[in-house]
Amino acid sequence: MRVIVKGGLKTTVFNQFAHEYDEWFDIHRYAYLSELEAIRRFIPGGGAGVEVGVGTGRFAAPLGIAIGVEPSESMAIIARSRGIEVKQAEAEDLPFTENTFDFVLQVNVICFLDDPVRALKESGRILKPNDRLILAMIDKSTKLGRAYESRKASNKFYEKATFFSGQQGIGFLQKAGFVEIQSCQTIFTSPTEMTAPDPVRNGHGQGGFVVFRGRKGINLDYSYLTLP
Repeated sequence: MRVIVKGGLKTTVFNQFAHEYDEWFDIHRYAYLSELEAIRRFIPGGGAGVEVGVGTGRFAAPLGIAIGVEPSESMAIIARSRGIEVKQAEAEDLPFTENTFDFVLQVNVICFLDDPVRALKESGRILKPNDRLILAMIDKSTKLGRAYESRKASNKFYEKATFFSGQQGIGFLQKAGFVEIQSCQTIFTSPTEMTAPDPVRNGHGQGGFVVFRGRKGINLDYSYLTLP
């Protein structure tokens, strides 16, 4: 019996202001292009992928990811207009069978989740053996991450977010059963001051936007899927 978690993403504000959220990527185009390039480094050259928390499709569409999962109907409508097939569901309870995808992408989703490890385990469940999860997030330990944290209360999108450091992100991936974790980073300049895309560098801890790639391990624990 599947245990369905409700309310994992704080969807109300995204339903109300989906177009305003989507406009951020046009206003801060260089930051968006920097993030896109960092993610692209870890996207495999072929295979079937899914973006969990696809939002308005800003990443899935240019990366050639045809399927997304999104709990906000308003966001899903915009993603569908970009050609994405969107399933309305939450990251903690994905509507796919085990071993379905060659890779899974999550971008700035982890900060909105009630149970990050469970959600990462769900991404692992739908991955084929030895395939990869790409996890992108704001790194709380960086200058940009601290700025996001300090202004969180006045930002309707991030007011209820919980930001994590890069090391915490690695810890979540390891707890969820992922191995061989690699990372790259970007956004070393304030998005409002950028005059060109920032470089993408290996590692984490300096760039405000960090991307991890982990391989699905052989001992993933799916006991959370059944009631005791």
